[in-house]
This record gives sequence, structure tokens and C-alpha cells, in this order.
Amino acid sequence: MPACPRDTLYALARDLHAAFAGTSPVVTSPQGRFAEGAALVSGRRVLGVTSRGKHLFLELEGDAWVHVHLGLIGTFTVDHGAWTAEAPVVGQVRMRLATDQHVADLRGPTVCAVVTPEEVAAVLGRLGPDPLRPDSDPEVAWRRISRSGRSIGELLMDQSVLAGVGNVYRSEVLFRQRLSPATEGRRFRRASWSLVWDDLVRLLPLGVATGRIVTVEDQVLEVEAALGRGEVPHLEERTSSVYKRDGQPCPRCGARIRTRVVAGRNLFWCGGCQRRR
Repeated sequence: MPACPRDTLYALARDLHAAFAGTSPVVTSPQGRFAEGAALVSGRRVLGVTSRGKHLFLELEGDAWVHVHLGLIGTFTVDHGAWTAEAPVVGQVRMRLATDQHVADLRGPTVCAVVTPEEVAAVLGRLGPDPLRPDSDPEVAWRRISRSGRSIGELLMDQSVLAGVGNVYRSEVLFRQRLSPATEGRRFRRASWSLVWDDLVRLLPLGVATGRIVTVEDQVLEVEAALGRGEVPHLEERTSSVYKRDGQPCPRCGARIRTRVVAGRNLFWCGGCQRRR
């Protein structure tokens, strides 16, 4: 299956765990840049695969971990079927995991390294709560937001404030809640933060279930209904309310949708109805 988008890295971790947990895969680096690390972990039993925000962790026996961050262009594909040493390598594969049942290829990550448990703990300690994880505490993020002079549009992209929320969700959730992205964190209302957090907790699992970013309310309801029936929803196309709709009329109020680079990415919002703090 193809790699999941960065916003649904949780689903990728789930699929990698299902494919490799309990196995002892051959680990190689066809590209060569991870050759030493691959040699260290090849043949070790995989204890589990987890994610936190945009970080992926493979835990192996012997207190060894592989830390992966896909960055903006990285992909991690998991294919099914018998593997042989002659399986073709497509593109610049940094790391390959292979058993006689599955092969997974990692391409273009910003991080791919063998790390210690202490280094994993240090990475996790720098991250804010992840809305996909039921043990996450939104109050941790709120304390950081409420003390900051930066805008909420910037803060939502700061992984030390909130882990795993990408640019599409940032734009769309602020639109859904009619919130101005320019409001400073220290002026942001606690009730508004609850709306943002609850919406992310609602939307992100739909992305995991569908492999698509679902933020438009009629599609959200459609997906929720299908999942409630135990069905796998199939969406014909992805739509958005404001994301990548610069200059178009707002679907809610008709005002012009605007864009501006905030935290290194294009933020989109409606200049008419997103005024609430």
C-alpha cells in the first residue's frame, strides 16, 4: 500500500507494526546513506512501531530504536508479497525492511537514524500533545499557547506546542471554528482552544481511516456515518473550504479567501468570517 500522508503518520505506524512486529526483517540501505545503521539493526526482532506527531519510531530488541522523520518529501511504502534479494529498488531507498511477507521502503526522510531509548525520550519530551493519542493532555498545549505572543496560526505549526498537525488542518480547523489565525496566543480564549482541540480529535482519526484529509462538514458526516456502519468510506475527491483557495469566494460568507506565509507555509483564511478570538 502507498505511504500515508504526513498528517496520517499514525496510520503508517499502524501498518508497519502490523507487517513487521514480531518479525526479524533484513534491513538494508540500497542508497547507502544508512548502511552502518542498517547493519546494526538487521535481523533484530521488531518489538513495535509507534508514532508521535510527525516522528516515527521502530523499537527493536536490544534497546535499539530507529527514528524516522519524513520531512516534507519523505515517503515510506509498505508492500505485500514474497520478498527476494532480487526485489527491484525504485528510487533512492534510504532504508529497506524485508521479510518473506513484506517489504517496506523509506525514501527521502530528513531523519533516519539508530538511536538509544534515552534519545527517543528526549525527542518525545520536546513534543507537544498529539490529538491522535488518547493519553494526550490538551492542557499542556494550552499553557504554552496562553503564554505566547506568537499568533495561533504560527503556534499550531510548532511541534513543541502541538504534535502532528499539518498545514491543511491548521487552515481548515481555524476556518471551521471561525477563528482569526492572527490572534496572539496570550489573547486566544480558552474556550476557543477547546474548540480547536476537539475538532482535531474529531478530524484526524478520519484521516487515518480514509488516508485522506477530510475537513468539509458534509464529507465529515458522510465518513462518520460510514465508519459507524462498519464500512470503509470511499471519497471521490478531496475538497477544502479555504486551503489552496486563495482569491476565491468563501463558501460560508462569500468574502475573499486570503493567504500569507506563516511558520514557513502558506496559511489560508477567510477575511470575512474568521474574526473570532
